Amino acid sequence: QVQLVESGGGLVQAGGSLRLSCAASGQTSSIYAMGWFRQAAGKEREFVATLKWSGDSTYYADSVKGRGTISRDNAKNTVYLEMNSLKTEDTAVYYCAAARTWGALRLAPAYDYWGQGTQVSVSS
Repeated sequence: QVQLVESGGGLVQAGGSLRLSCAASGQTSSIYAMGWFRQAAGKEREFVATLKWSGDSTYYADSVKGRGTISRDNAKNTVYLEMNSLKTEDTAVYYCAAARTWGALRLAPAYDYWGQGTQVSVSS
């Protein structure tokens, strides 16, 4: 089992920046990829970004490409999501997820473990 704990959410003004963190614990050696998803009120959960736990492969949703950066610290078993130029439409609960195997990493079913989520609210 892998446990994921997100932190770093909060209220941010439009145009601002934030960094979310996701600390993994447990059987972290089984992690193949870690990603971020978000879910706005009344909407489906959507992919934001993902990276392979080894190597340099990263993938982003078009909605955050150029504004978001996903990175990791293997020593701390932590993945980060930095977002700049925040927009009100970025308001959502952001979830961290971990996948044990290769799959359609832009889709939620590819992930085996999920955090509880952290709220990000962007005000105009």
